[in-house]
Amino acid sequence: MYALASAKFPAVFPIECSVTKFNRRKLKIGATSDGLDRGTVEGEQEPSEGSSSKSTPITTSAAVPEINKNIKKVVQKTAATFAPRASTATKNPAVPGTALYAVFEVQGYASMLLGGALSFNFIFPSNEPDIWRLMGMWSIWMFTVPSLRARDCSKNEKEALNYLFLLIPLLNVLIPFFWKSFSVVWSADTVAFFGMYAWKLGWLQKSE
Repeated sequence: MYALASAKFPAVFPIECSVTKFNRRKLKIGATSDGLDRGTVEGEQEPSEGSSSKSTPITTSAAVPEINKNIKKVVQKTAATFAPRASTATKNPAVPGTALYAVFEVQGYASMLLGGALSFNFIFPSNEPDIWRLMGMWSIWMFTVPSLRARDCSKNEKEALNYLFLLIPLLNVLIPFFWKSFSVVWSADTVAFFGMYAWKLGWLQKSE
């Protein structure tokens, strides 16, 4: 009986060992396969997170010039719609070097100086607000910008005048809420005028 049992055990024992070894191998394979799957999933997620984090500054940096381009389009359309334009459909005759170009330029800067004299109460002085001081306050927007814009000027100068055509009315409306002075408003318009020219025409870069 014992002999039979001992004879049977060697046959059974290897089978059990082989089964346990097979199960262990199977478990190891399953663990490695899970680990590989997880590794591949984590590897696929990491580049996507990295790419999204890297793409964010690229999109924002690319959005800045796009916003500037849209602002320029809006300013150009608004100025072209409401600002005075040439009366003829032909090419603008006020090209640099012509008498008409010089007339528009002198008219623009002369109206600026005359508006300053009116707003500072040097001409037709009065102790009360009147139409002359009001016209002096608005002289840059009513006469200077349209006169200079009527010339055949460069693209950068035309863009500066388009911005001024929209900026000056905002200054003239907002400043009197804080400081009721015709001369202060005219001074702010003058600073905005030359500041816009310096920015668009690159006067500061050339001086450097």
